[in-house]
Amino acid sequence: MRAGGGCISRRATLVLTGVVTLVVLAGTMSACTRVELWAANVPALFGRYTRHSNVAYGPLPQQRLDVYVPDVPRSDALPIVVFWHGGRWESGDKRDYRFVGAALAGLGYVAVLPDYRHYPQVKLEGFMEDAARAASWAVAHAADYHADAHRLYLMGHSSGAQMAALLAPDPRYFEAVGAPVPPVAGVIGLSGPYDFLPLTDTDLEDMFGPPERYEDSQPIHFVHAGAAPMLLVDGEADREVLPKNTRNLAAALRAEGDRVTLFMYPKLGHADTVAALSEPARGRAPVLAAIAEFIGQP
Repeated sequence: MRAGGGCISRRATLVLTGVVTLVVLAGTMSACTRVELWAANVPALFGRYTRHSNVAYGPLPQQRLDVYVPDVPRSDALPIVVFWHGGRWESGDKRDYRFVGAALAGLGYVAVLPDYRHYPQVKLEGFMEDAARAASWAVAHAADYHADAHRLYLMGHSSGAQMAALLAPDPRYFEAVGAPVPPVAGVIGLSGPYDFLPLTDTDLEDMFGPPERYEDSQPIHFVHAGAAPMLLVDGEADREVLPKNTRNLAAALRAEGDRVTLFMYPKLGHADTVAALSEPARGRAPVLAAIAEFIGQP
């Protein structure tokens, strides 16, 4: 992502798709490989949850999701959190984020981690329609996993945070897939691009174009009074998505009287906000505790 313009560059793709690294153990975070992601996900294999993998939410191969259900018995239905991975809208895989599903299940929530189609196979409308399908699936099947469809939270990191923040206030994507607009209890955005015009990369211009539609890609342009509460988390050391994106969105929400909780961590970079959900990196910032406070008790 370009530090000057606040939009994601090609160079940042590896940072966005590889979020957790073995260097966590030394107290730093950087771009990482599949091997390093595997190492960070190892502790998540032993959590107290059941993982239902590759469940279809649509007819296409990319329209698959994993569901993480806490093993601890509960008398009441649980909150359900849908998390979209980052990857500059061009790459990423839900399997690399098992640590996110495990962390959310560890809080007592049902976590849904979808894959979705990427650019250039699709543009904005395509991956947002996949987002709407996944969220609709979560609502329709909440009871199957002892979850409460009225406690639906949309969550994402980086480009996934943009998708979550865009889906909640804009009903067009649900209408496009013939689904009712669900009640959203809250949105959680980690290091997201919410206010990143002007576009300076040709692929982003194509992805979000034509120019008269660029504003459709900006969550800040959909802020309105009565919007779902938001938890926004970012690092002041983020050089991939400039922190101004998070600050600007928080300010716009407050100006409309909407509830927003903002955490800006001085030493965190772009990947650190989601990496802090993994067991090896939780000491870097209390992101998981912020999520627990925002959603509340199961």
